[in-house]
Amino acid sequence: MWRFLLVVAREVVRPVARLRVTGDVPDELRRGAVIFAANHIGPFDPVAISAACRVARLAPRLMATGGLFRAPVIGSVMRAAGHIRINRRQADVGAAVDVVADALTDGSHVLGYPEGRITLDPGMWPERGKTGMARIALRARVPVVPVAQWGAHEVAAWGGFGPTVRTLGRSLLRRPVVRVHFGPPVDLSDLDPDSPGAAQRATDRIIDAITAELVGLRTAEPRLPRYVDPVRPLSTQRRHRPAR
Repeated sequence: MWRFLLVVAREVVRPVARLRVTGDVPDELRRGAVIFAANHIGPFDPVAISAACRVARLAPRLMATGGLFRAPVIGSVMRAAGHIRINRRQADVGAAVDVVADALTDGSHVLGYPEGRITLDPGMWPERGKTGMARIALRARVPVVPVAQWGAHEVAAWGGFGPTVRTLGRSLLRRPVVRVHFGPPVDLSDLDPDSPGAAQRATDRIIDAITAELVGLRTAEPRLPRYVDPVRPLSTQRRHRPAR
């Protein structure tokens, strides 16, 4: 079902955006377990990422918020497609680490958002990450591939039926360019998962790697995005500070 839905995602993106996929995942990585870590810029970017995975011949299982699994129809599809539920801000959120680790042990590819939410940074740069993904990567000793994306925020607005319909309608006419880039794996080999602060250091490296790949996608918008969604709230409370 998931491979079929990847084809559907590619066809959903086609009328509202021009998808450009760059970078590659080497064969040696494709043959084993991998975590794909992507920046989160808007409600449409999971569709764009899925379409990009179809182009790149990848089918990673998605780590998604529990709210999607509770939604009518969508929840059933998510479960049937084998995606992984993350119950944020709930007592059993730690159980998701075991589920993802087991999936990786079985050789699965998994994709998630280390920021844990759509970025609220005014410049739309990746925010400070949560440590869950890094803890999983260190525990399972699997490579983490940064995935940078840009342009999906122009396709659909932050929230609400009205703004979403208006921006999608405009996208049918404009077809903004959506860029997705697969970068080289993040080097976490020197980090001991049992040492204090290792998960945070690994998280910072992952966010740094995503940010570095994103720079190349938005050369014409180095500071602030050209398109500003008037509905999206802004915050600098979780601004990421690149490692020196």
